[in-house]
Amino acid sequence: MTFEVRRADPSLPAVAGLALASGSRAASTEMSVQPSTPGGGSAWKEDAVQAPIHADGQQVFVGIDWGGSHHQLCVVDAAGARRRQVRLTHDVAGLAQLDKELGGLGARLAVAVERAEGLLVEHLQARGHLVYPVSPPIAARARERYRAASSKDDVFDAFVLADTLRHEHARWRPLPLASPALAELRALTRDRDRLLATQQRTEAQLRAILEAYHPAAARLFSSIDRQITLAFIGDYPTPQAAAAVGEQRMARFLARNRYTGRVAPQVLVERLRANLLAGAPGTVTGKAHSALVFAELLGLLNQQLADYDEAISLAVGRHPDAAIFVSFPGVGPVGTAALLAEIGEDRSHYPTVEVLLAEAGLAPVTRASGRSCRVRFRYAANRNLRDACTWWAYNSLKESTWASEVYQQARARGQHPYRALRGLGARWMRVLWRCWTDRVPYDSAKHLKPTAQPAAQEGASA
Repeated sequence: MTFEVRRADPSLPAVAGLALASGSRAASTEMSVQPSTPGGGSAWKEDAVQAPIHADGQQVFVGIDWGGSHHQLCVVDAAGARRRQVRLTHDVAGLAQLDKELGGLGARLAVAVERAEGLLVEHLQARGHLVYPVSPPIAARARERYRAASSKDDVFDAFVLADTLRHEHARWRPLPLASPALAELRALTRDRDRLLATQQRTEAQLRAILEAYHPAAARLFSSIDRQITLAFIGDYPTPQAAAAVGEQRMARFLARNRYTGRVAPQVLVERLRANLLAGAPGTVTGKAHSALVFAELLGLLNQQLADYDEAISLAVGRHPDAAIFVSFPGVGPVGTAALLAEIGEDRSHYPTVEVLLAEAGLAPVTRASGRSCRVRFRYAANRNLRDACTWWAYNSLKESTWASEVYQQARARGQHPYRALRGLGARWMRVLWRCWTDRVPYDSAKHLKPTAQPAAQEGASA
Protein backbone atom coordinates (compact mmCIF):
# COMPACT_ATOMS: atom_id res chain seq x y z
CA MET A 1 0.00 0.00 0.00
CA THR A 2 1.27 3.46 -0.85
CA PHE A 3 0.75 6.18 1.72
CA GLU A 4 0.51 9.80 0.63
CA VAL A 5 1.19 12.65 3.04
CA ARG A 6 0.35 16.32 2.62
CA ARG A 7 1.68 19.42 4.36
CA ALA A 8 -0.65 22.27 5.16
CA ASP A 9 0.10 25.66 3.65
CA PRO A 10 0.86 28.22 5.85
CA SER A 11 3.70 30.21 6.24
CA LEU A 12 6.19 29.04 4.13
CA PRO A 13 9.00 28.03 2.20
CA ALA A 14 6.10 25.68 2.26
CA VAL A 15 7.24 24.58 2.16
CA ALA A 16 5.81 19.90 1.76
CA GLY A 17 5.58 16.70 3.69
CA LEU A 18 3.53 16.63 6.81
CA ALA A 19 0.34 18.59 7.32
CA LEU A 20 0.98 19.75 10.82
CA ALA A 21 -1.77 20.51 13.28
CA SER A 22 0.01 23.78 13.95
CA GLY A 23 -0.58 24.85 10.37
CA SER A 24 3.13 25.32 9.82
CA ARG A 25 4.49 24.06 6.57
CA ALA A 26 8.00 24.39 7.91
CA ALA A 27 8.02 20.95 9.41
CA SER A 28 10.70 18.36 9.55
CA THR A 29 10.97 15.60 7.00
CA GLU A 30 7.78 13.86 6.02
CA MET A 31 6.48 10.98 8.02
CA SER A 32 8.56 7.96 7.21
CA VAL A 33 5.90 5.79 5.66
CA GLN A 34 6.71 3.12 3.15
CA PRO A 35 6.56 4.83 -0.25
CA SER A 36 6.31 3.14 -3.60
CA THR A 37 9.12 3.19 -6.11
CA PRO A 38 8.70 3.88 -9.84
CA GLY A 39 8.99 0.20 -10.63
CA GLY A 40 6.47 -0.81 -8.00
CA GLY A 41 7.13 -2.42 -4.68
CA SER A 42 8.70 -0.75 -1.71
CA ALA A 43 11.78 1.38 -1.26
CA TRP A 44 12.01 0.41 2.43
CA LYS A 45 13.20 -2.76 4.06
CA GLU A 46 11.21 -3.74 7.11
CA ASP A 47 14.25 -5.33 8.73
CA ALA A 48 15.82 -1.85 8.79
CA VAL A 49 13.03 -0.53 11.01
CA GLN A 50 13.85 -0.52 14.69
CA ALA A 51 11.08 -2.24 16.65
CA PRO A 52 9.62 -0.59 19.75
CA ILE A 53 10.99 -1.61 23.11
CA HIS A 54 8.93 -3.93 25.26
CA ALA A 55 7.77 -3.08 28.75
CA ASP A 56 7.28 -5.95 31.20
CA GLY A 57 7.73 -8.36 28.34
CA GLN A 58 4.84 -6.87 26.35
CA GLN A 59 5.03 -4.52 23.39
CA VAL A 60 3.35 -1.14 23.88
CA PHE A 61 2.57 1.77 21.57
CA VAL A 62 1.96 5.36 22.59
CA GLY A 63 -0.25 7.97 20.96
CA ILE A 64 -0.29 11.64 21.98
CA ASP A 65 -2.93 14.08 20.81
CA TRP A 66 -1.00 17.29 21.33
CA GLY A 67 -2.40 20.73 22.08
CA GLY A 68 -1.27 24.19 22.98
CA SER A 69 -2.18 23.83 26.66
CA HIS A 70 -2.90 20.10 27.16
CA HIS A 71 -1.85 16.75 25.70
CA GLN A 72 -3.83 13.52 25.75
CA LEU A 73 -1.78 10.37 26.24
CA CYS A 74 -2.92 6.86 25.32
CA VAL A 75 -0.96 3.60 25.58
CA VAL A 76 -2.07 0.36 23.94
CA ASP A 77 -0.49 -3.08 24.09
CA ALA A 78 0.23 -5.51 21.26
CA ALA A 79 -3.39 -6.71 21.35
CA GLY A 80 -4.79 -3.19 21.07
CA ALA A 81 -6.05 -2.98 24.64
CA ARG A 82 -5.73 0.39 26.36
CA ARG A 83 -3.23 0.19 29.19
CA ARG A 84 -3.02 3.85 30.13
CA GLN A 85 -4.91 7.04 29.33
CA VAL A 86 -4.15 10.39 30.93
CA ARG A 87 -4.44 14.14 30.23
CA LEU A 88 -1.26 16.20 30.69
CA THR A 89 -0.65 19.93 30.86
CA HIS A 90 1.87 21.59 28.57
CA ASP A 91 4.13 22.97 31.27
CA VAL A 92 7.01 21.83 33.45
CA ALA A 93 4.80 19.73 35.70
CA GLY A 94 2.97 18.17 32.76
CA LEU A 95 6.12 17.13 30.92
CA ALA A 96 7.54 15.75 34.16
CA GLN A 97 4.38 13.67 34.54
CA LEU A 98 4.78 12.53 30.93
CA ASP A 99 8.29 11.33 31.69
CA LYS A 100 6.99 9.45 34.72
CA GLU A 101 4.19 7.81 32.74
CA LEU A 102 6.48 6.70 29.92
CA GLY A 103 9.34 5.79 32.24
CA GLY A 104 7.13 3.23 33.93
CA LEU A 105 6.52 1.51 30.60
CA GLY A 106 10.07 1.18 29.35
CA ALA A 107 12.79 2.91 27.34
CA ARG A 108 12.82 3.99 23.70
CA LEU A 109 9.06 3.70 23.31
CA ALA A 110 7.32 4.20 19.97
CA VAL A 111 5.27 7.41 20.14
CA ALA A 112 2.90 8.67 17.43
CA VAL A 113 2.04 12.37 17.40
CA GLU A 114 0.49 14.73 14.84
CA ARG A 115 3.56 16.92 14.80
CA ALA A 116 7.13 16.82 13.52
CA GLU A 117 8.63 19.75 15.44
CA GLY A 118 8.15 21.68 18.64
CA LEU A 119 8.87 21.34 22.33
CA LEU A 120 6.89 18.14 22.81
CA VAL A 121 8.66 16.34 19.96
CA GLU A 122 12.10 17.53 21.07
CA HIS A 123 11.32 16.55 24.67
CA LEU A 124 10.38 13.02 23.63
CA GLN A 125 13.46 12.64 21.45
CA ALA A 126 15.71 13.95 24.21
CA ARG A 127 14.35 11.18 26.46
CA GLY A 128 15.33 8.58 23.84
CA HIS A 129 11.86 7.74 22.54
CA LEU A 130 11.12 7.02 18.87
CA VAL A 131 8.80 9.71 17.54
CA TYR A 132 6.59 8.88 14.56
CA PRO A 133 5.03 12.08 13.18
CA VAL A 134 1.62 11.41 11.63
CA SER A 135 0.07 13.87 9.21
CA PRO A 136 -3.47 15.03 10.11
CA PRO A 137 -4.94 13.75 6.79
CA ILE A 138 -3.66 10.26 7.59
CA ALA A 139 -4.93 10.55 11.17
CA ALA A 140 -8.33 11.64 9.85
CA ARG A 141 -8.51 8.63 7.53
CA ALA A 142 -7.42 6.37 10.38
CA ARG A 143 -10.37 7.54 12.52
CA GLU A 144 -12.72 6.16 9.87
CA ARG A 145 -11.44 2.66 10.66
CA TYR A 146 -13.08 2.87 14.07
CA ARG A 147 -16.14 5.10 13.61
CA ALA A 148 -18.38 5.81 10.68
CA ALA A 149 -19.45 9.13 12.18
CA SER A 150 -17.12 12.10 11.91
CA SER A 151 -16.92 12.50 15.68
CA LYS A 152 -13.67 13.73 17.15
CA ASP A 153 -12.31 14.17 20.65
CA ASP A 154 -8.86 14.20 22.23
CA VAL A 155 -9.20 10.88 24.04
CA PHE A 156 -10.32 9.05 20.92
CA ASP A 157 -7.68 10.75 18.75
CA ALA A 158 -4.89 9.65 21.09
CA PHE A 159 -6.17 6.08 20.95
CA VAL A 160 -6.34 6.17 17.13
CA LEU A 161 -2.74 7.36 16.94
CA ALA A 162 -1.52 4.64 19.29
CA ASP A 163 -3.50 1.84 17.66
CA THR A 164 -2.58 2.95 14.13
CA LEU A 165 1.07 2.93 15.16
CA ARG A 166 0.54 -0.61 16.43
CA HIS A 167 -0.65 -1.68 12.99
CA GLU A 168 1.71 0.35 10.82
CA HIS A 169 4.99 0.77 12.73
CA ALA A 170 6.70 -1.88 10.58
CA ARG A 171 6.20 0.37 7.52
CA TRP A 172 6.96 3.68 9.25
CA ARG A 173 10.30 5.10 10.24
CA PRO A 174 10.92 7.33 13.25
CA LEU A 175 11.82 10.98 12.98
CA PRO A 176 15.62 11.35 12.86
CA LEU A 177 17.24 13.09 15.80
CA ALA A 178 18.87 16.33 14.63
CA SER A 179 22.26 17.44 15.88
CA PRO A 180 22.50 20.90 17.51
CA ALA A 181 24.08 22.29 14.34
CA LEU A 182 21.28 20.93 12.16
CA ALA A 183 18.59 22.09 14.58
CA GLU A 184 20.06 25.60 14.45
CA LEU A 185 20.04 25.61 10.64
CA ARG A 186 16.49 24.26 10.55
CA ALA A 187 15.24 26.95 12.91
CA LEU A 188 17.05 29.74 11.05
CA THR A 189 15.95 28.73 7.55
CA ARG A 190 12.31 28.15 8.42
CA ASP A 191 11.98 31.35 10.40
CA ARG A 192 13.73 33.20 7.58
CA ASP A 193 11.09 31.85 5.22
CA ARG A 194 8.39 33.23 7.50
CA LEU A 195 10.13 36.60 7.67
CA LEU A 196 10.53 36.61 3.89
CA ALA A 197 6.80 35.98 3.49
CA THR A 198 6.12 38.94 5.80
CA GLN A 199 8.52 41.11 3.78
CA GLN A 200 6.80 40.17 0.54
CA ARG A 201 3.36 40.94 1.98
CA THR A 202 4.60 44.30 3.26
CA GLU A 203 6.04 45.12 -0.16
CA ALA A 204 2.71 44.32 -1.81
CA GLN A 205 0.87 46.49 0.70
CA LEU A 206 3.24 49.40 0.11
CA ARG A 207 2.77 49.04 -3.64
CA ALA A 208 -1.01 49.16 -3.23
CA ILE A 209 -0.72 52.30 -1.11
CA LEU A 210 1.49 54.05 -3.65
CA GLU A 211 -0.69 53.08 -6.60
CA ALA A 212 -3.65 54.66 -4.80
CA TYR A 213 -2.13 58.16 -4.59
CA HIS A 214 1.49 58.37 -5.85
CA PRO A 215 2.25 55.72 -8.54
CA ALA A 216 5.41 57.50 -9.74
CA ALA A 217 7.29 56.38 -6.62
CA ALA A 218 6.30 52.76 -7.29
CA ARG A 219 7.38 52.82 -10.95
CA LEU A 220 10.57 54.85 -10.74
CA PHE A 221 13.05 52.08 -9.90
CA SER A 222 13.16 48.35 -10.62
CA SER A 223 11.44 47.23 -7.41
CA ILE A 224 9.81 48.73 -4.36
CA ASP A 225 11.86 46.85 -1.79
CA ARG A 226 15.13 48.40 -3.01
CA GLN A 227 16.70 50.83 -0.60
CA ILE A 228 16.78 53.58 -3.24
CA THR A 229 12.99 53.33 -3.67
CA LEU A 230 12.40 53.49 0.08
CA ALA A 231 14.71 56.52 0.30
CA PHE A 232 12.77 58.28 -2.47
CA ILE A 233 9.49 57.66 -0.65
CA GLY A 234 11.01 59.10 2.51
CA ASP A 235 12.29 62.24 0.76
CA TYR A 236 9.33 62.77 -1.60
CA PRO A 237 6.27 61.12 -0.02
CA THR A 238 3.71 63.14 -2.04
CA PRO A 239 3.26 63.82 -5.77
CA GLN A 240 3.60 67.54 -5.05
CA ALA A 241 7.03 67.04 -3.47
CA ALA A 242 8.15 64.75 -6.30
CA ALA A 243 7.04 67.29 -8.93
CA ALA A 244 9.87 69.60 -7.81
CA VAL A 245 12.56 67.01 -8.68
CA GLY A 246 14.58 67.98 -11.73
CA GLU A 247 17.64 66.44 -13.28
CA GLN A 248 20.12 68.11 -10.92
CA ARG A 249 18.12 67.32 -7.79
CA MET A 250 17.71 63.72 -8.96
CA ALA A 251 21.47 63.46 -9.52
CA ARG A 252 22.15 64.74 -5.99
CA PHE A 253 19.56 62.31 -4.57
CA LEU A 254 21.19 59.37 -6.35
CA ALA A 255 24.65 60.35 -5.19
CA ARG A 256 23.47 60.84 -1.62
CA ASN A 257 21.95 57.35 -1.53
CA ARG A 258 24.83 55.67 -3.43
CA TYR A 259 22.66 54.55 -6.33
CA THR A 260 24.31 51.66 -8.16
CA GLY A 261 21.88 51.38 -11.07
CA ARG A 262 22.78 52.28 -14.63
CA VAL A 263 19.82 54.55 -15.36
CA ALA A 264 20.78 58.17 -15.95
CA PRO A 265 19.16 60.93 -13.84
CA GLN A 266 17.57 62.41 -16.96
CA VAL A 267 15.86 59.11 -17.79
CA LEU A 268 14.62 58.77 -14.22
CA VAL A 269 13.18 62.30 -14.29
CA GLU A 270 11.36 61.53 -17.54
CA ARG A 271 9.97 58.34 -16.02
CA LEU A 272 8.90 60.30 -12.95
CA ARG A 273 7.07 62.90 -14.99
CA ALA A 274 5.28 60.25 -17.07
CA ASN A 275 3.81 58.63 -13.94
CA LEU A 276 3.23 61.72 -11.79
CA LEU A 277 -0.43 61.15 -10.95
CA ALA A 278 -2.03 62.37 -7.73
CA GLY A 279 -5.07 61.49 -5.66
CA ALA A 280 -7.48 63.83 -3.93
CA PRO A 281 -5.94 66.12 -1.28
CA GLY A 282 -7.34 64.14 1.64
CA THR A 283 -6.28 60.86 0.11
CA VAL A 284 -2.75 62.17 -0.48
CA THR A 285 -2.41 63.31 3.13
CA GLY A 286 -3.60 60.01 4.60
CA LYS A 287 -1.80 57.73 2.18
CA ALA A 288 1.48 59.67 2.50
CA HIS A 289 1.52 58.87 6.20
CA SER A 290 0.83 55.20 5.46
CA ALA A 291 3.54 55.11 2.78
CA LEU A 292 6.15 56.45 5.20
CA VAL A 293 5.15 53.88 7.84
CA PHE A 294 5.24 50.92 5.44
CA ALA A 295 8.47 52.11 3.81
CA GLU A 296 10.15 52.22 7.22
CA LEU A 297 8.76 48.78 8.06
CA LEU A 298 9.96 47.35 4.76
CA GLY A 299 13.42 48.78 5.29
CA LEU A 300 13.54 47.15 8.73
CA LEU A 301 12.46 43.79 7.28
CA ASN A 302 15.18 44.07 4.62
CA GLN A 303 17.76 44.61 7.33
CA GLN A 304 16.45 41.68 9.35
CA LEU A 305 16.64 39.41 6.31
CA ALA A 306 20.26 40.48 5.83
CA ASP A 307 20.92 39.63 9.49
CA TYR A 308 19.35 36.21 8.98
CA ASP A 309 21.56 35.61 5.94
CA GLU A 310 24.64 36.45 7.98
CA ALA A 311 23.58 34.15 10.83
CA ILE A 312 22.84 31.35 8.35
CA SER A 313 26.24 31.76 6.69
CA LEU A 314 27.95 31.38 10.06
CA ALA A 315 25.82 28.36 10.99
CA VAL A 316 26.50 26.69 7.64
CA GLY A 317 30.23 27.03 8.19
CA ARG A 318 29.93 25.03 11.42
CA HIS A 319 28.15 22.01 9.94
CA PRO A 320 30.36 19.15 8.70
CA ASP A 321 28.04 18.29 5.76
CA ALA A 322 27.93 21.84 4.42
CA ALA A 323 30.94 21.32 2.14
CA ILE A 324 28.98 18.71 0.17
CA PHE A 325 26.11 21.08 -0.64
CA VAL A 326 28.25 24.18 -1.24
CA SER A 327 30.30 22.31 -3.83
CA PHE A 328 27.35 22.21 -6.26
CA PRO A 329 26.89 25.04 -8.78
CA GLY A 330 24.11 27.45 -7.91
CA VAL A 331 24.00 26.60 -4.20
CA GLY A 332 24.99 29.49 -1.94
CA PRO A 333 25.00 29.64 1.87
CA VAL A 334 21.22 30.15 2.16
CA GLY A 335 20.53 27.40 -0.39
CA THR A 336 22.93 25.08 1.41
CA ALA A 337 21.19 25.77 4.71
CA ALA A 338 17.73 25.13 3.22
CA LEU A 339 18.73 21.86 1.54
CA LEU A 340 20.68 20.61 4.53
CA ALA A 341 17.95 21.58 7.00
CA GLU A 342 15.29 19.63 5.10
CA ILE A 343 17.36 16.62 4.00
CA GLY A 344 19.08 16.26 7.35
CA GLU A 345 22.02 14.13 8.39
CA ASP A 346 20.55 10.62 8.73
CA ARG A 347 21.57 8.73 5.58
CA SER A 348 19.32 5.80 6.49
CA HIS A 349 16.27 8.07 6.27
CA TYR A 350 16.66 8.15 2.48
CA PRO A 351 17.90 4.65 1.57
CA THR A 352 17.19 5.25 -2.13
CA VAL A 353 17.14 8.39 -4.25
CA GLU A 354 13.50 7.70 -5.16
CA VAL A 355 12.53 8.28 -1.54
CA LEU A 356 14.30 11.64 -1.55
CA LEU A 357 12.72 12.65 -4.86
CA ALA A 358 9.27 11.82 -3.49
CA GLU A 359 9.96 13.83 -0.34
CA ALA A 360 11.05 16.80 -2.46
CA GLY A 361 7.98 16.58 -4.69
CA LEU A 362 10.15 15.95 -7.76
CA ALA A 363 8.76 12.48 -8.52
CA PRO A 364 5.35 12.49 -10.23
CA VAL A 365 2.40 10.49 -8.92
CA THR A 366 0.87 7.78 -11.12
CA ARG A 367 -2.84 7.04 -10.77
CA ALA A 368 -3.83 3.89 -12.65
CA SER A 369 -7.25 2.25 -12.50
CA GLY A 370 -8.60 -0.02 -15.18
CA ARG A 371 -7.85 1.54 -18.55
CA SER A 372 -7.02 4.89 -17.03
CA CYS A 373 -3.43 5.82 -16.25
CA ARG A 374 -2.54 9.40 -15.36
CA VAL A 375 0.73 10.89 -14.17
CA ARG A 376 0.23 13.96 -12.00
CA PHE A 377 2.11 16.58 -10.05
CA ARG A 378 3.02 15.46 -6.52
CA TYR A 379 1.29 17.75 -4.04
CA ALA A 380 2.13 15.66 -0.97
CA ALA A 381 5.72 16.70 -0.52
CA ASN A 382 8.06 18.78 1.59
CA ARG A 383 7.36 22.23 0.14
CA ASN A 384 10.38 23.77 1.82
CA LEU A 385 12.61 21.21 0.13
CA ARG A 386 10.81 21.58 -3.20
CA ASP A 387 11.23 25.36 -3.12
CA ALA A 388 14.91 24.99 -2.29
CA CYS A 389 15.40 22.54 -5.18
CA THR A 390 13.57 24.82 -7.61
CA TRP A 391 15.71 27.82 -6.68
CA TRP A 392 18.82 25.69 -6.88
CA ALA A 393 17.88 24.50 -10.37
CA TYR A 394 17.18 28.08 -11.45
CA ASN A 395 20.48 29.42 -10.09
CA SER A 396 22.44 26.55 -11.64
CA LEU A 397 21.39 27.68 -15.12
CA LYS A 398 23.81 30.60 -14.78
CA GLU A 399 26.75 28.53 -13.50
CA SER A 400 26.48 25.14 -15.20
CA THR A 401 26.53 24.61 -18.97
CA TRP A 402 25.15 21.11 -18.46
CA ALA A 403 22.19 22.43 -16.46
CA SER A 404 21.45 25.08 -19.07
CA GLU A 405 21.49 22.49 -21.86
CA VAL A 406 19.16 20.15 -19.94
CA TYR A 407 16.73 22.99 -19.27
CA GLN A 408 16.74 24.27 -22.85
CA GLN A 409 16.16 20.78 -24.22
CA ALA A 410 13.20 20.32 -21.89
CA ARG A 411 11.75 23.64 -23.03
CA ALA A 412 12.27 22.60 -26.66
CA ARG A 413 10.17 19.50 -25.96
CA GLY A 414 7.32 21.79 -24.94
CA GLN A 415 7.65 21.61 -21.17
CA HIS A 416 6.47 24.53 -19.04
CA PRO A 417 9.35 26.48 -17.42
CA TYR A 418 8.49 25.21 -13.93
CA ARG A 419 8.15 21.65 -15.21
CA ALA A 420 11.55 21.97 -16.85
CA LEU A 421 13.04 23.30 -13.61
CA ARG A 422 11.57 20.41 -11.64
CA GLY A 423 13.09 17.98 -14.11
CA LEU A 424 16.46 19.67 -13.79
CA GLY A 425 16.08 19.70 -10.02
CA ALA A 426 15.40 15.96 -10.03
CA ARG A 427 18.62 15.36 -11.97
CA TRP A 428 20.58 17.52 -9.57
CA MET A 429 19.02 15.74 -6.58
CA ARG A 430 20.13 12.36 -7.91
CA VAL A 431 23.71 13.61 -8.01
CA LEU A 432 23.35 15.26 -4.59
CA TRP A 433 21.95 12.09 -3.03
CA ARG A 434 24.96 10.11 -4.29
CA CYS A 435 27.44 12.68 -2.95
CA TRP A 436 25.54 13.06 0.32
CA THR A 437 25.35 9.28 0.82
CA ASP A 438 29.06 8.83 0.07
CA ARG A 439 29.99 11.99 2.05
CA VAL A 440 32.02 13.44 -0.82
CA PRO A 441 31.76 16.91 -2.47
CA TYR A 442 30.51 17.37 -6.01
CA ASP A 443 33.04 16.81 -8.79
CA SER A 444 31.90 18.06 -12.19
CA ALA A 445 34.56 15.96 -13.94
CA LYS A 446 33.11 12.74 -12.52
CA HIS A 447 29.55 13.90 -13.10
CA LEU A 448 30.00 14.82 -16.75
CA LYS A 449 32.63 12.26 -17.72
CA PRO A 450 30.12 9.50 -18.68
CA THR A 451 28.13 12.00 -20.76
CA ALA A 452 29.24 10.97 -24.17
CA GLN A 453 25.62 11.24 -25.33
CA PRO A 454 23.35 14.27 -25.28
CA ALA A 455 22.51 15.66 -21.85
CA ALA A 456 18.84 14.83 -22.36
CA GLN A 457 19.63 11.10 -22.50
CA GLU A 458 21.68 11.38 -19.33
CA GLY A 459 18.68 12.69 -17.42
CA ALA A 460 16.04 10.56 -19.12
CA SER A 461 15.91 8.15 -16.20
CA ALA A 462 15.16 11.00 -13.77
